[in-house]
Parts: sequence; C-alpha cells; structure tokens
Amino acid sequence: MNKQTDTRWKITIEYDGAPYAGVQIQPDIDTVQGEIQKAIKGFTGQDITITVAGRTDAGVHAFAQIAHFDFLYLKPDGSPREITGHEICKAINAHLVPQPISIIHAEIVDDEFHARFGAKTKKYQYRIMSRPYNAAIHKGRVWWFKKPLNIEKMREGASYFIGQHDFTTFRDTECQAKNPVRTVDKFWIETSEMMNGQMIDFYVEGQSFLHHQVRNMVGTLTLIGEEKWQPEDIKTAFEARQRSAGGPTAPAEGLYLLSINYDK
Repeated sequence: MNKQTDTRWKITIEYDGAPYAGVQIQPDIDTVQGEIQKAIKGFTGQDITITVAGRTDAGVHAFAQIAHFDFLYLKPDGSPREITGHEICKAINAHLVPQPISIIHAEIVDDEFHARFGAKTKKYQYRIMSRPYNAAIHKGRVWWFKKPLNIEKMREGASYFIGQHDFTTFRDTECQAKNPVRTVDKFWIETSEMMNGQMIDFYVEGQSFLHHQVRNMVGTLTLIGEEKWQPEDIKTAFEARQRSAGGPTAPAEGLYLLSINYDK
C-alpha cells in the first residue's frame, strides 16, 4: 500500500450465500469475494484485492460482513479525485447486478485498520423453522423441523457452550486452526410464533469461531430439543474431544453473519 496516496476503505456487505462457494476467492468458482473484486475492477479499472473479516462457508448468508481495500481514485488526467462512501456503494453495486450482493456502507478508515485481524467480536444467528409444513417464503433461509423442539432444554444446553473450551468435538474434522480452544461470550435462543409452529433463533457471540463450530453447536442442540440428548450430555461431548461425539452439522442455509465489532 502506498500510504501517501492510497485510501483505505471499509465496506459493509450484505449477501445471500446460496449461489456461492463461500466468501473466500477460489479459482473457477463463484465466491462473494470474487464477485466484489470483479465489480470493483469494473468501477475503477484496477485489480484490487479485498480483505474480508470472516470466511463464511458455502451457502451461509450475511447482513453485515466487513472488508477493506486500498485504492486511489484517479481522474482521466491521472490526478487524484475525491469520492464519497455513498458513491463507492453505488458504483460497486452497479457492477454487482444481478448478483445477490450489496455494499450497504463504505467509509474511509485509518491505514492501520484491518478487517480480519482487527475484529474483536462476531455475532451469528442461526434460524430453525419448527412446524409440520415445509418452508415456502423461508425456503433456503432456515433449517426446517417438522416436530416441535424443547426450547427450555436447548437453552439449558446452550449454557454449556459459554466460556472458554476446547471445541475439538464441535469443529469440522478438516478444520485447519492450530488451536481448538475458543471462547463463546454469549449464546441465547429466542422464539417467535408463526401459524402451526414457531421460528427459533440461536444467537452466538465470540471473538472467533472454528470451521463449522456454530453449525455443529446448533446441530447438537437440536438433539437436546428432540430429547434424544440431555443438556448435560454436552459436557461428555466436550470431554471426548472427537467430532463423532457431537451432534450433526446444521445446514449452511440457516446461518447468518449478523455483525462484527471492532471496538476495544
């Protein structure tokens, strides 16, 4: 980065993850990062790499993913031109059509800002629709359960995840993180009534998460909701330190990255 001329921009991104093989750019595969970088090139004429805060998996959605990138906007004569955050959003979004990706905020930040390494906490939401009939409006946005789930027992089970633990049992077997220890700051469940059933929303906050950790925690809680497990069985699962000792991996389509906090 040329600190004398380049400007660092922080952008907030909303996307439907269904059409993409995750956020992180990959050769010959559609990804969120890849589509945004193509849109930025269409707008600026420059090959610019964005740095994304969280590498959401294939099919996972986001209301407020964060990324940063550096560039100098030039006039035709080569001199610098000022541009507002609103203009940045409009210009990139114009080149994203018809992709289900939207840049919803852009602002200039300090050169030291880093979307990934500066993040203090991340908040995720997982949605389960519990009713006898399948999803129409929410299809591709929730995990559908035909039968009711025991909410109070799942809330009790969720409490076992709060705090610092070795999450080996609750991460993907191919997770590349060197350290399986993570801290879950908050984990709570909210419900809202709908005809013949209810929407169940799981909320999880922490600084960082292992590959599939949130989805595996939710999948395990559904075993408790179905009363196949008791809440305290999560303690036994932790102690096993084996993925096979945990519950199923919840489908990606129900997971949303809600927000990322950078405050100290």
